[in-house]
Amino acid sequence: MQKTFSFTGARKIVFGCGSFSGLVGQIRDLRARKPLIAMDGNLAKLGMRDKIMEMFDREGMKAVLYDRVLPEPPLEQADEGAKMALKGKCDIVIGIGGGSAMDVAKAIAVIAAHNAEAKDFLGLNKVPGPGLPTIMVPTTAGTGSEVTFTAVFVRHDLRKKEGMNSVFMYPDLALLDPELTLSLPPQPTAASGMDALCHAIESYTSVIASPASEMFSLEAIRLISENLRTCVHNGKDLEAREAQMLGSLYAGIGLANAGVGAAHSLSYPLGGKYGISHGVANTLMLPRIMEFNLPGALEKFAVVAETMGENTEGLSDRDAAMLAVEAVDLLIEDCDIATSLEELGIPEEDFLEMAKVAMTVARPLENNPRKVTLEDAIAIYRTAL
Repeated sequence: MQKTFSFTGARKIVFGCGSFSGLVGQIRDLRARKPLIAMDGNLAKLGMRDKIMEMFDREGMKAVLYDRVLPEPPLEQADEGAKMALKGKCDIVIGIGGGSAMDVAKAIAVIAAHNAEAKDFLGLNKVPGPGLPTIMVPTTAGTGSEVTFTAVFVRHDLRKKEGMNSVFMYPDLALLDPELTLSLPPQPTAASGMDALCHAIESYTSVIASPASEMFSLEAIRLISENLRTCVHNGKDLEAREAQMLGSLYAGIGLANAGVGAAHSLSYPLGGKYGISHGVANTLMLPRIMEFNLPGALEKFAVVAETMGENTEGLSDRDAAMLAVEAVDLLIEDCDIATSLEELGIPEEDFLEMAKVAMTVARPLENNPRKVTLEDAIAIYRTAL
């Protein structure tokens, strides 16, 4: 089949052990002199803040530090960080941490450049032009935010999540150093790793996937399914950490170009209403959405199963595709992640409200290989109960 497609991403990617030590040089390459650093608050407490500031002092560069980024950040944090960037006359924004820190950094860059408010840019293509230059430094191997054009926030006033999505939010540089993930504990390693697998599987089966995006998504599925267990249970294995971070990067590239599907739409209410982390929420929904989606993409799910190491020889497409669901369920179990909404205390009487919110997260639903109705969403939540 002939396809017409476009392919976009971060302007530059630097990957490799020890690459973080070159951060100041990369900033100077972008002709910047006064960075604002957005960092996860927990990461700052673990000594990363001191390490970073010592590096900048050693290189003779002054930086403004915004180290209060919360997991599942509220929208107000983007405005707060932008005010600091303007006050400090910063000319570049660095996001260091997981997806939350990087999302906040991307938002700060466009808000500060246009002297706007975060709410002005929620939605698709609301950013009027380029922001400050940005460098993203992931310390987890999962979100792919270092190569995407999206920043997601919790609206506590509305009890839901909303995102900024604009090509002007693609980072200027993604700087990936697998050594930064060596100290990540098992639980966030597992949740972020499964988040990356969700990106890979949903972008591969997306109705707008292209030959180029599929190549990245499939390789991400292979790398993550082969290495995540080791990263969770033997986190000092640098080879596995390197492969997992590469898989997360590829999944992010797939996501940026093909989007994600219904697992993301149905996971949003879990984060917005209950504060469930994005990785855990996606982990819970992924196999149940896959099972629902099978009739819409049997051949692709059969390929997913084979890529995850399942023996599909001699099986029908239906039976081979079902092995993909089973492989994901087993990976979740082996990584000790919550496998049901009941474990997280989500009551069944909330499913209708959750489903209504999920149906407003329209873009992933449009990418999904099978149409999802309100009734379908409620039924899927019940299968995850």
